[in-house]
Amino acid sequence: MSTIQTTDFILKIRTLDQMLFDLLRSLNSEEWQAQTIAKRWKVKDVVAHLLDGNIRILSQLRDGYQGENPSIHSYQDLLDYLNGLNADWVKAMKRVSPPLLILLHELTGPLYCDYYATLDPEAPATFSVAWAGEEESKNWMHLAREYTEKWLHQQQIRAAVHKPGLLTKEFFYPFIDTFMYALPHTYRSIQAENGTTIQLTITSEIGGSWYVVRENNAWILKKEYIGNPTSEVSLSPETAWPLFSKSIRPQEIMHQVMIRGDQKLGRVALEMVSVMA
Repeated sequence: MSTIQTTDFILKIRTLDQMLFDLLRSLNSEEWQAQTIAKRWKVKDVVAHLLDGNIRILSQLRDGYQGENPSIHSYQDLLDYLNGLNADWVKAMKRVSPPLLILLHELTGPLYCDYYATLDPEAPATFSVAWAGEEESKNWMHLAREYTEKWLHQQQIRAAVHKPGLLTKEFFYPFIDTFMYALPHTYRSIQAENGTTIQLTITSEIGGSWYVVRENNAWILKKEYIGNPTSEVSLSPETAWPLFSKSIRPQEIMHQVMIRGDQKLGRVALEMVSVMA
């Protein structure tokens, strides 16, 4: 289970939401139209997407209402379906004013958290965390994924309008710790001898180190220190969050990454994508 408990995630999401409300109230008309690192979306579009997340969870999971029954037979089918949902919603929300978007966030945000507080963290989740390679996930993992969505999109907004970000131990560490569940899945097609270890380090006091180890012909994620890794990869939080959310790609940031040991194995870690993209 994640080192952050489910109740802690809910409290952190409530805090993130309040920070988002305060941030949005401070934006001027020019900032609402600022371009974000998500190339197709401006700030207002990202705000709309976050609102969609609240409403979709309440409708589908709390209320058991499925507006559509898509035919999904592969990861690509799922990705195409989600991308279509996201694009449709953002397009429709272009006619909605910023004050109304804020009001809808203030209404749905607490309801979203109240719903998650009712769930058994160890029970099977309705949706699996596919980017971690899971065909079935528990509720705690689903909620951890939801936290990363809340953190990521608010960080995108803050970066676009040059407001203080969420790069603190309190908020960034749970985000990146959850993202690391995708690390073994990233190496799934890489063959190596048992005992091969890749250390991925996010530098500074808000980061940490994670290890993916080859054991019994499978890759296993570990957090305890393992000496003499086969490859050691280090990068900053400022580089990690856009890289692992696929806003930038490895070739764009190689000058900001340090790889010691096996270079080829280390570069695989930079391909990790911990979102549906």
